[in-house]
Amino acid sequence: MHDDEQAVARSVEGDFPAFRSVPGEPGCGLLLLCDHASNALPPEYGNLGLPASEFRRHIAWDPGAAPLTERLATLTGAPAVLSTFSRLLIDPNRGEDDPTLVMRLSDGAIVPGNARIDAAERERRIRRFHAPYHAAVARAVAAALATGRPPMIFSVHSFTPIWRGVPRPWHAGVLWDRDPRFAVPLIEALRADATLVVGDNEPYAGALRNDTMYRHATAAGLAHALIEVRQDLIADDDGVGAWADRLAGILDRLNRIEELHIVRHYGSKADA
Repeated sequence: MHDDEQAVARSVEGDFPAFRSVPGEPGCGLLLLCDHASNALPPEYGNLGLPASEFRRHIAWDPGAAPLTERLATLTGAPAVLSTFSRLLIDPNRGEDDPTLVMRLSDGAIVPGNARIDAAERERRIRRFHAPYHAAVARAVAAALATGRPPMIFSVHSFTPIWRGVPRPWHAGVLWDRDPRFAVPLIEALRADATLVVGDNEPYAGALRNDTMYRHATAAGLAHALIEVRQDLIADDDGVGAWADRLAGILDRLNRIEELHIVRHYGSKADA
């Protein structure tokens, strides 16, 4: 992260950066994002009243997503923006008006440090962490647009192998809204490997008003896709490397399609 970005990332109330950036070529046609990269908390929030074991779970972050994003940035030369704070503090992949922005209960875990936060504390977390992260993403998008080549936006997430006792069959899922330009060929490319089970808007749906993809890609008319990789497949360096190699090859091929570098508005199912 450059000095000027570091200054923007830090708030006057604390010395905890809200994001970190991986340098890349703004005009390369690709921007990488990782909303749930970290399970860290600023010191003043302690552990939000939770045991350390909860911070190893998906409720605190997306395990494996950060190293996968970083490896993709290295392989593709694309810039990346990653969050630095746990989603238990505030979820950067939610709009400011979303009731799940600060979770009081997450997958069976009561979060004592969130149970009684008032409007002022909610606003403080938005100002210190949520807003600076999105400002960094907006700057990265603007830098790419300034080169004259609108970027494909690729957001990296991970999901749990088992949800509420039910094994999930997918190795990965691609989430998208109404713009098919990036997501559909990405799904097709992944499914070309007969060993992979690839979800189309599974295990989650891709249309959520004011989430990261909505505010930085859908609203801007930029081609985009969000990938969810199953966490056990990227739990170590070998798994991260295998998925990074697979995705980097696909991204390189898709990056050559000029349709993915045209600003075109498709709207959102979330607005229906």
